[in-house]
Amino acid sequence: MYSLNVPVPGQVSRLASDLFPYLTAFDRIRDRHTLVCKRFEDSNRKRLQESLRHALRGSPAFEVQVTGIDYFESPPVGSAPVVYLAIESPGLFDLHDRLTDEFGTVEGLEGENYTPHVTLARSGSLADAQALAERDIDPITWTVSRLELYDPEFRESVATVSLPA
Repeated sequence: MYSLNVPVPGQVSRLASDLFPYLTAFDRIRDRHTLVCKRFEDSNRKRLQESLRHALRGSPAFEVQVTGIDYFESPPVGSAPVVYLAIESPGLFDLHDRLTDEFGTVEGLEGENYTPHVTLARSGSLADAQALAERDIDPITWTVSRLELYDPEFRESVATVSLPA
């Protein structure tokens, strides 16, 4: 399943590295940090890429902010809990809504269920997740001027779409 991702700046990766000692209680710690805007069930990359270029034409750059640490106690897929960096971004929500109108939703993950986040770790105790969520962090804000189409099979971006400033 391809996804359209927001590239995260080095500051977010540094924050995740700083939090690493507090994540060791979890079975799975993320080493790649991503922010998913939209997932796609279309497996034809070329067709999807062209459709995205058309759908994103004229979409403006937008701001994103990491505001804290939170967790999913019962995520819709995978093991629990999931500890993540919480994201606030009206522009990201607007873009997500526009893309779900165009391409539909992946049930349980998108539309009204969409919670933008950067996963840090999963599969630990709920008490450890709650303790992490109580930690204060300094907000990180950046402007998103490009998006990346991510191929999970090869674990890499296969296309980039620029957004006008």
